[in-house]
Amino acid sequence: MKTLGWIAINGFREAVRDKVMYSLVAFAVLLIVASYIVGELTAGQDVKITKDLGLSAIGIFGLFMAIFIGIGLVSKEVERRSIYSLLAKPIRRSDLVIGKYLGLVLTLVVNVAVMTAALYLVLAYLGTEESDLARQAREAPLLDPALLKAVGLMLVQLMVVTATALFFSTFSTPILSAVLTFLVYVAGFFSADLRNFDQVVDSRVVQALARGLYYMLPNLASFDVTAQVVHGLPITWRYMAVTTAYGLTYITILLVMSATIFSRRDFK
Repeated sequence: MKTLGWIAINGFREAVRDKVMYSLVAFAVLLIVASYIVGELTAGQDVKITKDLGLSAIGIFGLFMAIFIGIGLVSKEVERRSIYSLLAKPIRRSDLVIGKYLGLVLTLVVNVAVMTAALYLVLAYLGTEESDLARQAREAPLLDPALLKAVGLMLVQLMVVTATALFFSTFSTPILSAVLTFLVYVAGFFSADLRNFDQVVDSRVVQALARGLYYMLPNLASFDVTAQVVHGLPITWRYMAVTTAYGLTYITILLVMSATIFSRRDFK
């Protein structure tokens, strides 16, 4: 456990030094603030628009972080030749992979927390200018705690994307890893449609392929509850627990596969 902690902390420090990460966070915070301006242009819908754009900004820029930092977890060590000094130490390759992943997850948690705090600050400022009539007409509280549920599931989704990026980076180039991870991300939002693909085509081969992809790809749409939160619809704790357990299971499978591939990789 000490080894994993040491690797995770060092991975976090490396990610923190990455200027691209700061640029993404700053841009996301600016977008959240800009959502307030956009909301002001739409009478009576400013809170909903701010919540919607704010959560979307957290998800989009969190995705960029997960992909572009995730694909470099292994490739950077190989390019800088530092992988040889690491492997020369009494460190198991699986610990190196898992530790790097935990370091990036810690980075995501910190940055998502910063963006979430910015969103709540913008919403709090909206509350100072809101009339009593508008306050009574709201479907959900201004500083709705349910926003944290949406952010929590979004964080699990980003952890799945990060594990996917790490998996591809163990055997492919950074560019190819980024492309494959993005394709999995997009396909993950349409995986439910693959289940009903047999109603669209008659080919048994295509149906079998679609069914296989349905079980292989992560169902990322289940982590997106932005619409429900924005419109004040309840998100049960049971749904949170089941969806989180599904995400953690998928992450565990990806990490085991990543560690296995990395352990067998020849760096000579």
